[in-house]
Order: sequence, then C-alpha cells, then structure tokens
Amino acid sequence: MSSFISVYGSYPSAFEMLLAQFDNIDKADWVLCNTVYELEQELIVSLSKIWPMKTVGPTIPSMYLDKQLPDDEDYGFSIFKPNNKLCMNWLDNKPKSSVIYVSFGSMACLGSDQMEELCYGWKNSDHYFLWVVRASEEEKFPPSFDPSDEKGLVVSWCPQLEVLNHESVGCFVTHCGWNSMLEALSLGVPMVAMPQWTDQGTNAKYI
Repeated sequence: MSSFISVYGSYPSAFEMLLAQFDNIDKADWVLCNTVYELEQELIVSLSKIWPMKTVGPTIPSMYLDKQLPDDEDYGFSIFKPNNKLCMNWLDNKPKSSVIYVSFGSMACLGSDQMEELCYGWKNSDHYFLWVVRASEEEKFPPSFDPSDEKGLVVSWCPQLEVLNHESVGCFVTHCGWNSMLEALSLGVPMVAMPQWTDQGTNAKYI
C-alpha cells in the first residue's frame, strides 16, 4: 500500500478507506472496473487470474459517447453547486482549440511555489486558460496574479464533461485522476500530466 498512497499523513482518511476496500476484495463475486479492455489489456488479463474481473468503462454519460440515451447527459450528482453558464459562455467566445483547461481535482493541494509557477505560466502563455481552483487554494495566488485577467477565467467549479467537449478547449492540464483521464481520452482532448498522489503518477505514465 505504501507504493499506492505515497504520503500517508497527507490523506489518512483516504488511506483507511482504500485499505478497507482492498481488504474486502476477495469477498466479491465480481470486480467491476471503470476502464477499457483495449487500454489496459495486459493488466486486465493478469488481474483476471486473481479475481473475477469485468471492465465496464468508460462510465461516461451516453450523450458524450454513443448518444444512444438522449437523457443521459451528466453523472446526476455533484458535491459542488453547479454554475454551468459562466464557464460555457466564456468558452463560447473563444476560438477553436485556443483554451488550456486546468483542473487538479477536488482533493489535491498544491504548494505555494507550484501555484506561483503556474500563475506565471498562464500569464505568459499565448493561450487562454480556464483554471478550476478551490476557494481554499486561492490564497496561494501571488500578489502579481490577477484572476480576473481577460486572458483567463478562474472558477471554483465547472462542468468538466461539457468543458472537455467544447471545441474551444485544445489542451487539458490534469492531475491524472482516473475519471478525468477517461473523460479526456473519450473526448479526444490532449493532456499535460501533473500528477499529485495515489495512482496519478502511474496514470500519467499511460498518457
């Protein structure tokens, strides 16, 4: 487990939860994995020799894949209050493939130095940027960074599937959380990997 959760003290509750889940895995009749066989064929074949395993991914709403279920447009829940119009209206006014979308998930905490370097990068980039930053992380912005700059939009939440599916988005800077990776792969968005913890380093190697 130490190779999976590299820094125990950072997220002890997550460590305990994952430990309990893996401790019970031998009791399961089936292990359903949100992945695609063609993407991880070697691993699936190996793990299927240990557990009865089935791939059921990508578990993404139908309207972003085969469009067979017209009402299946989102995951049906969110831990954040949606504000779809702000992001989408902003993207609607940007040229095709001109926006860098940046999101590091709902748990990752970047260091102040990392935040400063990212702010410097976006400010000096030739592209627009849409950056999802939790309110608790905004205090790490350097004084010289203006979140309201016309070049970028900083929000605390956005509808990620809609954003990745938008034609103005040309790149996704991601923490390489598995769900985010599957979404970007399914929608054909190029990724820049910036993994933070757990499986994200391994995921980054895949892309």
